[in-house]
Amino acid sequence: MAELRFAMIGCGFWAGYQLSAWHELPGARCVALVDQDVSRAADLADKFQVPAFYGNAVELFDQQDLDFVDIVTNVETHAELVRLAARRGIAAICQKPMAVSFPQASELVAEMREAGLDFLIHENWRWQPTLRRLRAILDSGLLGSVVRARIDYAHSFPVFDNQPFLKQLDKFILTDMGTHILDVARFLFGEPRSLFCTTRRMRSDIAGEDVATAHLHMDDGLSVTCNLSYASHWFRDRFPQTFVDVEGTQAGVTLDADCQLSIYRSGKVESESVSVPSYAWANPDYALIHSSMVDCQRNLVGHLRGESTAETTAEDNLKTLALVYGCYESAASNSVVRLETGPSDSKAQST
Repeated sequence: MAELRFAMIGCGFWAGYQLSAWHELPGARCVALVDQDVSRAADLADKFQVPAFYGNAVELFDQQDLDFVDIVTNVETHAELVRLAARRGIAAICQKPMAVSFPQASELVAEMREAGLDFLIHENWRWQPTLRRLRAILDSGLLGSVVRARIDYAHSFPVFDNQPFLKQLDKFILTDMGTHILDVARFLFGEPRSLFCTTRRMRSDIAGEDVATAHLHMDDGLSVTCNLSYASHWFRDRFPQTFVDVEGTQAGVTLDADCQLSIYRSGKVESESVSVPSYAWANPDYALIHSSMVDCQRNLVGHLRGESTAETTAEDNLKTLALVYGCYESAASNSVVRLETGPSDSKAQST
């Protein structure tokens, strides 16, 4: 099968790393870049030897024959760009969060489905080797029945230095990181049936919340607490690592600092260090995350080539967005939100 031709729309902070990840993989070739700041697109095109660049997506679609687009822009532009791809009959990979609201995301999924086009989400967090290994342990049954779990993503890293636009988001940590962490909760433990969330804004110079705590509850009694913060100074401050503690009826497991996994059973501890691929192009501050992009994109391009099935289709990601926006609803109303999740839609109800 010939290489798939794609264009990347958006040439900001993440675009160069995402292009680098694409270069690690066979099966797809970037033929054009787009950015409103055309000089930024030109610079990235020169660096990665991409043959064409444009200042807007309409010009791109008029000039290029594409198999898919990779949308790496701010969330408020996603709906317009996905719909533009749909009108041209082109598949889309979209950055998270998929849309500015759950209803808008549902509309995009329905429109792409009706057009018969693949619509995938670049959700790389679950592809970290540490989290894949943890999932394998959970699947093995070693822990017995899982009773409760905690997922911590709490740091003091100056994330606004590289991405200053994040300061302007009215909805910040739940849309920026909650999309990742709540997806990890689904990946590891399944679908919640209710949630309760609280949020806080600790910094005075930002618009949205930088601290959130979400309690997820499953039908089988399992509860999962997700702690999110960019205002934490504590012993587990290892940006951008995610920590997980799981209690089971037969054993427990912890994913701790520096990719260490420990299993606790029968009074003994068995520990292992999970290996993470190293890439010369990865930013040392984000190396764990950048390496996960390669496996994520391998899964997505395999789907587009008909060789495998993507884990993070837009249809599946609706279930994660139901949690994200359900958390905002819960925090605003100080109430439990009950979730109804079907095969093609998700919605939340306060109680």
